[in-house]
Amino acid sequence: MQILLAFAPFIAFAVLSRNVPVTLALAAAAAVAIVQMFNDVVRHKRSIKILEVGTTLLFGGLALVAWARGGDWGIAEVRFWVDGGLFLIVAFSMLIRQPFTLQYARERVSPEIAAKPQFLRFNQILSGVWALAFLVLTVADHVMAHMPQVPLWIGIAVSVGALLFAFWFTGWYPERQRRLAAAAQGAKA
Repeated sequence: MQILLAFAPFIAFAVLSRNVPVTLALAAAAAVAIVQMFNDVVRHKRSIKILEVGTTLLFGGLALVAWARGGDWGIAEVRFWVDGGLFLIVAFSMLIRQPFTLQYARERVSPEIAAKPQFLRFNQILSGVWALAFLVLTVADHVMAHMPQVPLWIGIAVSVGALLFAFWFTGWYPERQRRLAAAAQGAKA
């Protein structure tokens, strides 16, 4: 559940961007990210996460760009930069072998499990699925922003499908791995 809460700034942006100027929606999303980081570190004594730092920088930077442009920035174009930035954050976390899911997963397992090489591989796969979903969203955003001949519903359907798949995979894959581990333990006994 904690990992899903990490997307709260993106949800805040998505909801607000329909009702308030884009600069304000971006600034509010940055504020949500900052509050989340503060809450995790001070209140819950958790470590600062790559996703939280990246999200704060992404929304804060985009809010400054929107402000510098006088707020004249179309929502489809902003979504492209938001989703593209999220893809880059996740891809970067994987590149440095600290996939963004790893930091959340370590808080839920024993140090012995977290130290296993399979644990890193498991989280690389989970993060990779999310990276792929965010890449699909970025491409769909680009199509919606720059290819008006493509019906809008196609971009929306592709985006929703990518996110639903990533959410489904996040629930399915850990359970599959647990069943495989239990079967392997049963075979050894």
